[in-house]
Amino acid sequence: LFYSFLYRLLLFPRKFYEINAINEIVHYSPYNGKIEKGFMFTDNGFWDTFRAVFPFFTLMYPKLNSEIMNGLVNTYKESGWLPEWASPGHRDCMIGSNSASIIADSYLKGIRGYDIDILFEAILKNANNEGPLSSVGRKGVKYYNSLGYIPYNVGIQENVARSLEYGYADFCIHQLAKKLNKSDSIASLYKNRSNNFKNLFDKESMLMRGKNVDGSFQKPFNPFKWGDAFTEGNSWHYTWSVFHDINGLKNLMGGNLIMEKMLDSVFVLPPIYDASYYGGVIHEITEMQIANMGQYAHGNQPIQHMIYIYNYCGAPWKTQFRVRDAMNKLYRPTPDGFCGDEDNGQTSAWYVFSAMGFYSVCPGSQEYVLGSPLFKKITLNLDNGKKLSIEAPANNEQNVYIQSASLRGKPFNNNYITHDDLLKGGKLIFNMGVKPNLKRGVLPVNFPYSITQ
Repeated sequence: LFYSFLYRLLLFPRKFYEINAINEIVHYSPYNGKIEKGFMFTDNGFWDTFRAVFPFFTLMYPKLNSEIMNGLVNTYKESGWLPEWASPGHRDCMIGSNSASIIADSYLKGIRGYDIDILFEAILKNANNEGPLSSVGRKGVKYYNSLGYIPYNVGIQENVARSLEYGYADFCIHQLAKKLNKSDSIASLYKNRSNNFKNLFDKESMLMRGKNVDGSFQKPFNPFKWGDAFTEGNSWHYTWSVFHDINGLKNLMGGNLIMEKMLDSVFVLPPIYDASYYGGVIHEITEMQIANMGQYAHGNQPIQHMIYIYNYCGAPWKTQFRVRDAMNKLYRPTPDGFCGDEDNGQTSAWYVFSAMGFYSVCPGSQEYVLGSPLFKKITLNLDNGKKLSIEAPANNEQNVYIQSASLRGKPFNNNYITHDDLLKGGKLIFNMGVKPNLKRGVLPVNFPYSITQ
């Protein structure tokens, strides 16, 4: 299973370049119809792959990642936009401006060999303009930049989903601007915009909800309605799309215990739905029902990181249980053993990361959040020549809970691990057990960064 999903993770994006007679890297540009020099990649939707596919590239294949970044430079030069969805040129498909995520994640994790200044210019253009297609630029950007959200009642569909994803992209721009020593005004602008998720949080339902242009929340509100204000999901799925400031979301909800109960609710609610926006049941809804895990719709991307959020509210043992449960139930070597859309490798990337024992909840930050490692031993052969051995000698189907851990021979007491720590190699050892340590939550929450602090 692991190698099947690793294979699927690496199928996309497709290389769209070749070597000419004088050993130059060249490509046919789907954007201007010319033969151009340099790298080009295509067939990828960043709405899916920013979550885990590209973080896997930054960790395991940094040279490939650098080539892809060069391809983004060429796409911008040849078309004037970053390719939020390419196949082979710009496609009018999906939402968000998640190119900011994959570019920031690459540069902030030390990958070089491409023109970051051109890419930053492209990111800023993307963040402040509507494009000719909904998949380039930001649809509804004038509302978002002036009000701090895209209103529900101005004819722009999927408005909450767009607003939340723009806010996360703004966090990535803020982080990259700081790293590039851009002006304080630029860094401050995007830091402030990254807090825009707070404008759509409804304290009555404890969920994200559409808001009208006058500041009132949409009425009526059905949190089980798919689409409409959301993208291929409902409010129960998208409320967690605050990747960069989950502590801030926790504070809005009222603290650790309330957030934990809201997370629990996702799994205990019945898998009911309202498909009226689509005029019929879409396959993602069917997949949620077949999975029979309540409102948890792992077969589609928006909620795939949600299991790991238990770490942020002091209940990491629940992450450990749910991660292992999802791997066992939703990924199997049977004809119906894949739980939903592959979407350019993202659903497989979730499994590959989770099997290793951690996940990239917030690309653009340095932290990977711990889950429950699947194997007794797995070795990562890193591009810098080092090896990272992740070992859990007592691991089995019952021993899913982390009792303690050590990294390179020293006690390890965080429920996350940093990118730099992984790249140093050595041994990360987990002591696994059949019972969770409910007293102290095994590895206490101690994330070093919150944008609200």
